[in-house]
Amino acid sequence: MNQHDDSAVTGSAATATGPAAWDDAEAVRRTTGEAESSRASRGWWDRNADEYQSEHGAFLGDDRFVWGPEGLDEAEAGLLGPATELKGLRVLEIGAGAAQCSRWLAAQGAHPVALDLSHRQLQHALRIGGDLPEHGTEAPGVALVQADAGVLPFADGSFDLACSAYGAVPFVADPVRVFREVHRVLRPGGRWVFSVTHPIRWAFPDEPGPEGLSVAASYFDRVPYVEQDAQGNAVYVEHHRTLGDRVRDVVAAGFRLEDLVEPEWPAWNTQEWGGWSPLRGGLIPGTAIFVCRRDP
Repeated sequence: MNQHDDSAVTGSAATATGPAAWDDAEAVRRTTGEAESSRASRGWWDRNADEYQSEHGAFLGDDRFVWGPEGLDEAEAGLLGPATELKGLRVLEIGAGAAQCSRWLAAQGAHPVALDLSHRQLQHALRIGGDLPEHGTEAPGVALVQADAGVLPFADGSFDLACSAYGAVPFVADPVRVFREVHRVLRPGGRWVFSVTHPIRWAFPDEPGPEGLSVAASYFDRVPYVEQDAQGNAVYVEHHRTLGDRVRDVVAAGFRLEDLVEPEWPAWNTQEWGGWSPLRGGLIPGTAIFVCRRDP
């Protein structure tokens, strides 16, 4: 669950949910391809996984499925289908981080595979699951796989369901490639549900207070947000797609869009998470959840 900070484009930057990848990282808007984006994401999450889990682990829980900073819980939302119908399903979680969502799925009787690009994030999955890295590659009830979401190491039709809570999709240069891979590994009729930063957020500074309520950039500017080191190498990358872009990407990959959920900020949630806050959450959406299905 990351979010760029457009307000820092003119100077030294840090991502809103963690420390800067490097102390002298410069935030810019520039083009970047698949390979550079993938390298940057792997490096950033390996370096920042410890602090991320320390800062947000309590909110995410060890075995809770949260769709975004608003705190929408899958146990209540049922976007994957009724919890009672998850038993026995083969589920792929993409960008799983420490596999909190997969652990919740396993508790419902599903057979989840938690995939992430970051080795360090998967080490946290082992830690939470009670296993040490040298003792295997699984947390209890959850298989862990380190791989790129654009090249899924699974056979066609391997899964009944696929999901991602802010994982992978915002950080890839070619989301259609990822969606097509998800389509390939899903059985006909399988559901693909993923959440991302709501596209409208890109028009506003990533600030939780009143300074984050005024439009600061064009919603239609699709140039990626990049933090780069002194040599110009990307150390953090996020890609912007408009709401229409996301819908077209889903359709181009062969999915049918069944629902688009924009969670409202609940009264109980008083936390700030980067630019997400009760103030902003009561006025503009922060998360978009796409509920898609592969036709039979």
